Amino acid sequence: MHLGSVSHKLGVGFSIFSLLVQVNAAVTVYHQTPTVPTPTSAAADAEYTGAAAYNPTTLIPPPVPSPLNTQFTLQLQSGGDVQGLSIPQEGSFLGFSIEMSVANQVLGKNSTFIQVPFLNLMSNLAKRAGRVTVRVGGNTQETAELVDSTPDGRMLEKNISGASNPTQTPPLVFTNDLLHLMRKISSFVDVRWFLGIPFLLDTPNRLDIAEQGQAILGDYLIGLQAGNEPDLYARHGHRDQSYGPFDYFGEFANLVDALTNSSSKNQQTNKNLLIGPNIAYADWTPEQVWDTGFIDSFDANLKYLAVENYPSDNCAAQFNTGGTVRNPQDVFPSYLDHNAGKSIIDKFRNSTALAAQKGKRFLMFETNTASCGGFPGVSDVFGAALWGIDYSLQMATAGFGGALMHVGGQNVFYNPFTPPPTNQSTFHQWTVGPIYYSALAVAETLAPASSSFPASAQTPTTQIMDLNANDGDIHTPAYAVYENGVPVRVGIVNFVTDPSGASDLSVSIAVGGDGQGPKEVKVKYVFTVFVDCWLWGSCIGMRRYLLASSVSQKGNYTWAGQTFGGHFDSDGRPIGTENITTVSCSPACIITVPAPSYVLVFLTPNSDAEAGGVVAATFSTTAQTRVRNTATIDPAVLATSNGGFQKGKLGSTSPGSNSAASVGPSVVLATLLAMALGVGLVGAMRS
Repeated sequence: MHLGSVSHKLGVGFSIFSLLVQVNAAVTVYHQTPTVPTPTSAAADAEYTGAAAYNPTTLIPPPVPSPLNTQFTLQLQSGGDVQGLSIPQEGSFLGFSIEMSVANQVLGKNSTFIQVPFLNLMSNLAKRAGRVTVRVGGNTQETAELVDSTPDGRMLEKNISGASNPTQTPPLVFTNDLLHLMRKISSFVDVRWFLGIPFLLDTPNRLDIAEQGQAILGDYLIGLQAGNEPDLYARHGHRDQSYGPFDYFGEFANLVDALTNSSSKNQQTNKNLLIGPNIAYADWTPEQVWDTGFIDSFDANLKYLAVENYPSDNCAAQFNTGGTVRNPQDVFPSYLDHNAGKSIIDKFRNSTALAAQKGKRFLMFETNTASCGGFPGVSDVFGAALWGIDYSLQMATAGFGGALMHVGGQNVFYNPFTPPPTNQSTFHQWTVGPIYYSALAVAETLAPASSSFPASAQTPTTQIMDLNANDGDIHTPAYAVYENGVPVRVGIVNFVTDPSGASDLSVSIAVGGDGQGPKEVKVKYVFTVFVDCWLWGSCIGMRRYLLASSVSQKGNYTWAGQTFGGHFDSDGRPIGTENITTVSCSPACIITVPAPSYVLVFLTPNSDAEAGGVVAATFSTTAQTRVRNTATIDPAVLATSNGGFQKGKLGSTSPGSNSAASVGPSVVLATLLAMALGVGLVGAMRS
C-alpha cells in the first residue's frame, strides 16, 4: 500500500530513509570516502575508491558448459517410505547474522527510532516463513560491555583507540536500549534473536547480556552464543598458543557454573540457551570438540550446536595480509555450480548426523560468500543469489537446522541489505543485495504448505531432498520438498548464462507411477509467474521465477515479477505486481527454467493459496529532519565499519574459516545524525 493508505499511528518513532530535507541542509563529515558508484558496466577493482557495498565491478560470466543437456525428467515418489529426505525443516531456515558493531545502523538508532526498511524486509520473510531468525553478535560481541549509559548518550559506542588483534576489533559498550530496540522490532514482526555472551573476558564472565536479554526479550531470545570462533583465539592472540578444544570445554563449564550461581539482578537466568562450539573450522575440527565429551557433558545447557564457515576469503586484497590475492574473475565460476555448496558442507556431515542422534539442531551460525567482506563482482551479483539458494538447500538436505548470512557495514560486498551512507540519506534509500533474494526464495521453498502461521507454534513437517537432477549435472541442480511423504514443491536452479535462450531448461516433472494427469488447465494471472502442474485429480501447480539476464547482473533482479531495485532504491517493500500463470500437463508438466534462474514449482491442489498473494504488512515513516542547521560529527563517531577503523581501510572483522584481517572505516547512516539534527519523531504509519 502507498503512504497515503489508511493507516494508524504506532507507539514508536522510526528512522528516516526518505528524509525530506531542503537543498540548503548540510552536514560536515570527516574521513568519509565517496559512495556513489560511477555508472559503468565494468570496472577494475582498483579503479573504484568508494564503499564496497556500491562497488561497480562487473565480471564476465562463465561460458556455457559443453555439453549441456537441456531436457530431462524429474520423477517424484509419492507416498510410502520416501528415501533420502532431510530432517524436518522450517521456512525460517535462512536468517541473518548482524555484526554487533553495526546494529545501530541496521536495526535502528535506539528503541524509539527503528529502521523502517529493516522492518519491511523482515516482514516480507515473516509473511512467507512465519518468522525470521536474526543474530546480533560476531567478533565485536566478544568484549562488548553492557553499561547503564554511554558518554555520548548513544545506544552503542566503540572504543576505536582500543582496537587490537589482527582483526582490529574495537571494544564495544552498549546500553540495554539495544535489547529494548530488538524487543520492539519483534512486537511488529516476528523476529527471533540470537545473542552472544562476551567470551574473551571469561574471568569473571559478563552475564548481563544473558540476564537482561532474557528479561527484556523473553521468548524472542532463542539462543546465547558461547564463544565466537574459539579455534582462532590462539592465532589472534586471545589465548596462549596451547589453547585447544579441552580448554574451550573448561571455559564453557565455567560459564555454565556462573549462570547457575548467578546472584545478580535476574535470578531466573536460563542456562539452557547456550550455543557452541561455534568454531570456524580453521584450527580445529568439530570432531576434536566432540571428542572432549562436549555434547553429553553439556546436554542440558546446549540449545543448539553450531559452526561458522566461509567458502573462501578476500583478506589479502582487502587488507594486505601477505597472503595470496585472489582474482575475483578467477574465483567467480567456483560459485556457479552445485559443487560450490557441497564443498562447504561435506566436512560437516558427520557432525549433522551426530547432532540428529543427540537430538540437537545444528546451525551454520555465520556464513556468506567469502570472509573479509566477499569479492567485488561475485558477492554482489545475481550469481550470488543462485549460490545462496543452492547452498542453503544443500545445508537443509545435509541436516543443518538453519543458517545465518552475515551482514556488515558499508565496507563489505556481500550484504543482504545495506542502509544508505550519510550523504545519500536525503534522496536515496537502502540497497538490497542478492542474498536477500536467496532468503525470500528459500523461505517459500521450505515453508509449510499445509499449516497456518505462526510457524513458531508448529512442529516442522517440511523435508527436502536433492534429486541429483540431469544425471548429476552440476549446473542444473533440483530439489523436491515433501510434507508427510507427499511432494509439494520442486526447486530448480539453472546456473548458466545464455541470452540466446539455447540453454533454457525444459524439465518434465512426473509424480507417482501411473502417468495420469489433467489434459489441460486454466491459465490465469493473479500475482506471480507460475506453472500449473499435477498428475492426478484436479491439482494445480505453480512456479515462481528468480530471474535476471546474467549471473553478473547487479541489482534489479525479480522474484515472481517483483524487485527491490538497485543501489539506493529500496525502502524494503517489493516493487511490481506478482503474476500467476497456469499451463497444461499432459500428463507430465513441462517447466521452462531460463538461463540463469531459480524456479519454484508448487504441486499441491491448493497451490493458488500457497503461492499467490504474498502481501506482507509494511511500514512507512513520517519523521522529518530540520532543514537549516548544519552539524559537525567527530570522526570516531563515524567509524562504523564492521568492527573498526585503521588507516583509511575498509573491511570486516569476520575472518571466517580462512584468515584474519584488519578492518577500517566506513560511513554511518543518516539516522545516526538524526538526533544531532533535531529529528521530529512523529511515529510511523503502518499500511
